Amino acid sequence: MTANDPTLRDPAFRFEYHPATIRFGAGCADDLESELEALDLERALVVCGSTVGSTPEVIDPVREGLGDRLAGVFNETTPDKRLGTAFDGLDRLEAEGADVLVSLGGGSSLDVAKAISVLAASDRSRDRIAEEFAQTGTIDVPDDGLVPIVAVPTTLAGADLSTGAGITAAPDSGLVDEELGGGISDPGLMPTAAFYDPELVATTPDSILAGSAMNGFDKGLETIYAANATPVTDATARHGLEKFEDGLEAFGRDERDVETFETLLEGLLLVQYGISRPDGTTLSVVHAFGHGLRDAYDLQQGVAHAVVVPHVLRYLFEQEGVDARAGLLANALGVGEAADHGAAVVNRVAELRDELGLPFRLRDLEPVADDEFGDVAEAILADGFMANAPPGLDPTAAEIEGVLEEAW
Repeated sequence: MTANDPTLRDPAFRFEYHPATIRFGAGCADDLESELEALDLERALVVCGSTVGSTPEVIDPVREGLGDRLAGVFNETTPDKRLGTAFDGLDRLEAEGADVLVSLGGGSSLDVAKAISVLAASDRSRDRIAEEFAQTGTIDVPDDGLVPIVAVPTTLAGADLSTGAGITAAPDSGLVDEELGGGISDPGLMPTAAFYDPELVATTPDSILAGSAMNGFDKGLETIYAANATPVTDATARHGLEKFEDGLEAFGRDERDVETFETLLEGLLLVQYGISRPDGTTLSVVHAFGHGLRDAYDLQQGVAHAVVVPHVLRYLFEQEGVDARAGLLANALGVGEAADHGAAVVNRVAELRDELGLPFRLRDLEPVADDEFGDVAEAILADGFMANAPPGLDPTAAEIEGVLEEAW
């Protein structure tokens, strides 16, 4: 290869990152009120789903931690992340006179909280906002007036240090005429603070944690091979994968002590750090596959990742002239001594997936009725995260369809 070879990574980089203030450790939710006081925020609206909002082990520590700064609980979010739900949350925000949103739960609640923040800052009518979303798949984010967000995750998917959110809309909301999907993104949507409390994560059912863990784990894999990787994200992602691997092994052995969840959260925090920046994200090919399968079959994205990630990695490693950095990934996963780094990484990722008891074939996922993946492959190829694929990769829809058929 020569210095002009497009498969070579450019050693020059610019790294700009403005993460949330991070609070970490068992019982750190107790410090919510003091953190809001330091931020000069007075009234918090908790945004969560109905299960989280009615589970004392989860909601009570947050209520108590917020103390007199708790304005109310909006417990109407769903995995669909509806625009209509965000408008309902806006009504509650205004009724309570809240000046900060506390998202509690998984990525869906955080995404809805971000949408509420954007709607609160907008001076346009609901009809105009819905029309814009229908036409563009996004909503303009005002330059100022965004309501601050504090993230309190209870899963391991890793949306807590990000600047974007997925949003959908359905006809039954009266806002749009057809089912729509899209998202919003802006540096101002980075949470102001994030609280990583292993005692709260431990309350989440194993089945949800396992799927979300694969989603979070894959962020570390992708950050290393992404076209816009930097030495900073190499370091955080590599150490995050090491921590994640240790935590997943313990979780797979049915160890459910605080130390296991601390290790998992350390890995989650590190693989997220620096991946969602003002100039883009390091999310890449696996997440594009996850989006395509999620949207086509209404799958939980972490489960989709679990099935396809070994096949996607094998495809990347086998492409001539593509640097998917198998050696660095092998070192991060403790298989650096293997003669074939790519094969060792694929096997190790599959082992971790299997230890979590997650599905490993698309045919075993009930909504996936057959192996006709042409439309799904086209959607994956068109996904924005494909732009972050490893240098030199030029996939075709037929190649993507072939990966899905292997996963079938």
